[in-house]
Amino acid sequence: MIQLSSGRLLLAGAMAFQLANSALALETVDFKLLNSSDEDLEASLVSASLSSGLLANDEKTPYDVVAAAQSDYSRLVEALYAQGYYSAVVRITLDGKEAAKVDPFNLPAQVNEIKISVDPGELFEFGTAQVGPLAPGTTKPEEFETGQSALATVVRGAARKAVNDWRSAGYAKAQVIDQSITAEHANSRLNVTIAIDPGPKLTFGDVTVTGESKTKPARVRQIAGIPRGEVYDPDAVKKGADRLRRTGTFKSVQVTEAETPDPDGSLDLGIAVIDRKPRRIGGGAELSTDEGVTLTGYWLHRNLFGGAERFSIDGKVTQLGTEKQNMDYSLIFRFEKPAVYGADTLFFSQLSFELEDEPDYIDHMVELTFGASREFSPYLTGELGVGVSYHEITDIYDGTRETRELFLYSLPAKLIYDRRDNTLDTQNGFFISAELTPFYEQYQSQTGGLFEMDARAFSSFGAEDSTVLAGRLQLGSLVGPDAVDAPPGYLFYSGGGGTVRGQPYESLGANQDGRSLGGKALAVLSGEVRYSITDTIGVVGFADAGFVGADSFDEGEWHAGAGLGMRYKTPIGPIRVDAAFPVSGETSKKMQLYIGIGQAF
Repeated sequence: MIQLSSGRLLLAGAMAFQLANSALALETVDFKLLNSSDEDLEASLVSASLSSGLLANDEKTPYDVVAAAQSDYSRLVEALYAQGYYSAVVRITLDGKEAAKVDPFNLPAQVNEIKISVDPGELFEFGTAQVGPLAPGTTKPEEFETGQSALATVVRGAARKAVNDWRSAGYAKAQVIDQSITAEHANSRLNVTIAIDPGPKLTFGDVTVTGESKTKPARVRQIAGIPRGEVYDPDAVKKGADRLRRTGTFKSVQVTEAETPDPDGSLDLGIAVIDRKPRRIGGGAELSTDEGVTLTGYWLHRNLFGGAERFSIDGKVTQLGTEKQNMDYSLIFRFEKPAVYGADTLFFSQLSFELEDEPDYIDHMVELTFGASREFSPYLTGELGVGVSYHEITDIYDGTRETRELFLYSLPAKLIYDRRDNTLDTQNGFFISAELTPFYEQYQSQTGGLFEMDARAFSSFGAEDSTVLAGRLQLGSLVGPDAVDAPPGYLFYSGGGGTVRGQPYESLGANQDGRSLGGKALAVLSGEVRYSITDTIGVVGFADAGFVGADSFDEGEWHAGAGLGMRYKTPIGPIRVDAAFPVSGETSKKMQLYIGIGQAF
């Protein structure tokens, strides 16, 4: 044993000396596909070859060249099998010598040329194509049939589908127990027989919680919502892990199944979780020429009472540094507890303090809301709440000030359908949010309702999806009280970064009995063309148009704006710089500049 180890050390030292003194002179990697003009096949083979990428490596050694060439035999054969070629001939030579015959312990001093030739032979078809038994109500893939191209990927896919179908039917331990694959080279046929053992039908058993976490195990099980005693379902396991991740409490979530079922036909699961740091603090800033600076900040606790509860404090100051408008403030305290009325339902309570100091009014508001949100599917969520708010409003008009008080009871309800591929920088998909808030005002005994909708659509095209078309429609309507009696925050304005860029912030309102206030109807249309110049830099062209109606959509005024912008993509979202100009309307004649993080919508 000692002599063998010493010999290996001497051999390794000799190889290192040889590599250190070798002249590196690889000049050519020549790849040829023989007896075939299939460009897609050739591209897949070149992509699979390690040798094809050697010329771009300035640090390569003779050892690297030989190792890559010898690995390419199996890599190319595997790529050929994936395409249905089972009688291929692969030759790889290093300066004329077959790479497979090069002794890795006696390397050449240099390699100048690699030649790779591949004759794929005939494309094979399936002869026998059997997999089973299959789960009730399922079928094998259409591609896995006699006469179809015999791709190795199809064989693997057929086996995987058969096992997954049994697992979805409750047979958690289904597996492939035997397979026979025979190539008939004379007639280019591949005979495949795959045997499946579904095992017993199982139910969910006990769930054990482990890991580095201060979250109570009972709460982890409650949030995961894996239904003990019900028939095993792999989707329920995946959804349980997703629920835990969605809380934001855990850095790592792993759900594992026991190797063997229990005697009673149940299958135990294990959940291992690792906590994130419990507290987080952050902030942001946005600048526009008319709205000034907006500063935001938040403090978050992810696991307040050991049940994955979230408690956050959000603060916001807007219209800093503007001469025309005073600063607005908001401070919001929010508490959330997941899995209160079921695993997919979250309870929340929120206390808000806001001050809006605008030219036409000053609104001091305090609001308390309780409610619950529920995830109906990965894309559809709903929210229902009960709110109570108090407003002290100072109306300003004709040089006079009048103060009024409002005490509102509200029942806000919201539905969100989100199919965007990336919420920070969407390329494809759509988003729809619809909110309806019936309310009752106690002091004046008035009832009413507020409706708001936000719909967005995105589509990419071009090389590497370099161009994105984005569109947005915003609608709003207030019914019930007259505008002069309604809470100012329930009225609609247009203008600014969230509606019509190029027009001053909330510059378009409505004439309400001789007073300049917001309208009871709103419509905003926005469109963008986003083009990526590089992986990090992009340009945007956009146009927005907004309508505000005094009482309805029948009568009102429009204004519009358009402009160009730059985007610099970062891990937290693109940095946005937009320059916009008024196109129509009487609310502005000056350029507006907007700087922030994230796309405009």
